[in-house]
Amino acid sequence: MSLFNPIRRPEEPSDRATPLAGRMRPRSLDEFVGQEHLLAPGKALRLQIERDDPGSLLFWGPPGVGKTTLAKIIARVTKAEFIEFSAVLSGIKEIKQVMADAEKARQFGTRTIVFIDEIHRFNKAQQDAFLPHVEKGNIRLIGATTENPSFEIIGALLSRCRVYVLNPLTEEQIVVLLRRALQERERGLGELNLRADDAVLQRIAAYSSGDARSAYNVLEVAAGIAGENGGITDELVQDALQKRVLLYDKTGEEHYNLISALHKSVRNSDPDAALYWLGRMLEAGEDPLYVARRVVRMAVEDIGLADPNALSLCMAARDAVDFIGMPEGNLALAEAVVYLAIAPKSNALYTAYSSVREDVEKTAAEPVPLHLRNAPTSLMKNLGYGAGYQYAHDLQQKVADMQCLPDNLKNRSYYYPTAEGIEKRIGERLEEIRRKRAAAKSTTKDTKDDSRK
Repeated sequence: MSLFNPIRRPEEPSDRATPLAGRMRPRSLDEFVGQEHLLAPGKALRLQIERDDPGSLLFWGPPGVGKTTLAKIIARVTKAEFIEFSAVLSGIKEIKQVMADAEKARQFGTRTIVFIDEIHRFNKAQQDAFLPHVEKGNIRLIGATTENPSFEIIGALLSRCRVYVLNPLTEEQIVVLLRRALQERERGLGELNLRADDAVLQRIAAYSSGDARSAYNVLEVAAGIAGENGGITDELVQDALQKRVLLYDKTGEEHYNLISALHKSVRNSDPDAALYWLGRMLEAGEDPLYVARRVVRMAVEDIGLADPNALSLCMAARDAVDFIGMPEGNLALAEAVVYLAIAPKSNALYTAYSSVREDVEKTAAEPVPLHLRNAPTSLMKNLGYGAGYQYAHDLQQKVADMQCLPDNLKNRSYYYPTAEGIEKRIGERLEEIRRKRAAAKSTTKDTKDDSRK
């Protein structure tokens, strides 16, 4: 075996210096809490484990829901050697050496599970290094990721793994884990004889946002403050918390999930939900100017000309954030978001421009009609530039019967105003313009007929 030789079975931390979350890690499926949709009797993943045939797996879910724990339980139940990689620390050299060790172990009838935490941090070349060994069966790969595997895992590797989505733990499930930690004497805090009622544990659970590791950390700090035979109170928990750390990754999927929730709440005219999602983003440390840019987009995409003031208000909110900074700028963004949520909605402009973009991309770029071109030189006039142009201000109806689109798009319509807000009046104005254009066309036809007589 190599000098690197990381093959090992998952070990149970017993050292009291190990954080509580590590000591309380479940050792069997019976101890595991949560993910019943995967691990309840008869469910797919449990059946795979019980049949000793889990194959290669990808666990996708937020932090602290049991991805690493589940991988270790699988290795223990299936009696496989366990190699744990960190995608942050491991390179191609280490990967190749481990694969060689695993291949040798297989020759002696030993199965190897390679667990990769944060597999989304491995680049394509690193992921490719695992692929032939997964295909040959030298290893069973279990990857853990907080990011969408569709975007972060190479297709060849993704197709050879079964993806399981792990959900955040419920508050009730986290309370069960905290109570177990308080009572467990060998690995937990049982020797301290601490007192904590369910309301206090419920508060810790609420602050953890479904992350068991976070909840254990708060409990451990609170226990250290309370001391032996002490009581864990609300005030003590508040001291332990200091400031709630919200689950948020400004470059990851949760970033896009939250801005999507904000945008769709605005679109659905729900100011309360819109304010909540805005608060989730800002209080977690999101760049307020990023939020301001997205709010401006909402104004033009979902409100449009149904309320033209929406864009002005959102631009003012952006300027206010830039001018006064945070946290005062939060209120400017909140004002903009509520205004957008209660404003009349129209995507007519968005739809119109999308159609324009499609025509620009898919149709021939025909020349500008001659009558719409300026003719600043005599040569251009002689070539017909500007010939036949009708100056609308000189006309009685202020609308000319004049084609302004190229010939291949003649009579094409893009903008269809809705009946919402100001856009209803815009629609009425467009109908008036069409009537005037039709009248101008009729007048032009009559004039031409008279000139032929």
